[in-house]
Amino acid sequence: MKEAMFYERLDARKVRCFLCGHRCIISDGRRGICGVRENRDGTLYSLVFGKVISMNVDPIEKKPLFHFMPGSRSFSIATVGCNFRCLHCQNFEISQYPKEHEGEIIGEDVSPAEIVDAAIRTGCQSISYTYTEPTIFFELAYETARLAHEKGLKNIFVSNGYTSPEATKVIAPFLDGNNIDLKGDDEFYKKVCGARLQPVLDTIRLMKELGVWVEVTTLIIPEHNDSEDGLRRIAEFIKSIDADMPWHVTQFYPTYKLLSEPRTPVRILRRAREIGLDAGLRYVYEGNVPGEGGENTYCPSCGELLIHRYGFSIIENRIKDGRCFKCGTAIAGIGM
Repeated sequence: MKEAMFYERLDARKVRCFLCGHRCIISDGRRGICGVRENRDGTLYSLVFGKVISMNVDPIEKKPLFHFMPGSRSFSIATVGCNFRCLHCQNFEISQYPKEHEGEIIGEDVSPAEIVDAAIRTGCQSISYTYTEPTIFFELAYETARLAHEKGLKNIFVSNGYTSPEATKVIAPFLDGNNIDLKGDDEFYKKVCGARLQPVLDTIRLMKELGVWVEVTTLIIPEHNDSEDGLRRIAEFIKSIDADMPWHVTQFYPTYKLLSEPRTPVRILRRAREIGLDAGLRYVYEGNVPGEGGENTYCPSCGELLIHRYGFSIIENRIKDGRCFKCGTAIAGIGM
């Protein structure tokens, strides 16, 4: 347990947390929406500092980040808890654990230094704060990220984008990449996630302004967020920030509380990719459908195949010194 960052004390021993877009007002003895920040006698504590529920070595492509040190490995960590309640969460066993187990907090005791040492020992070039929403274990992520930079490692968030501007500005100097979900319109966020759209848009824009490499993912769920108008609005928003910002349009498969919904047809992913390219985005990818070709990187100028992927594996990388091997066009990203 550690005193939380980003809160203020109010009257009657209440506190206001401003770590994320919910900005919860929390009474004494209660927790915020995330389920892992608790007010004890007017002091807010993180209950998950050093309580790691998952540690794995992943390919960077699994995040998914396709324009960030392709082919490298990332040491991935998470704690329990989340500030969303997505009905389709693929990691609901850990993201919703406190809410579904009477507030219980579980995890292995691991320090920031031990996380960094493990990343180095396993040959990883980065640490990813992922699986659940990294914002809710901010104190652990922040201390780990600072140590990681000192050791030459890069840091990555895989995020729902609900990080507050205050927290974004603090983590950005130590954050190198961020894959942010842009899930749908405001109605989708309210009904499916228990959140709102605008804070996500604000975070994407601010992360980019602060120099963090950002890629965006939209998991397309049939009859929920698959309208062409909705997808076009997402593509146009990304384009308004940076045409080089990659957009991953990803296949949904039934999980958690949306078990009755069908998998996303590949034709819908294809159409989403066309919409993104028509909107002026230079890099649009189809996710969760390996072997279909939509996961490859092509030169935005000459159309040459540059990175041939199959799932999370790179079959061939023909980028030379960050440029297309054929026409010399610079390919956006970090460590390309």
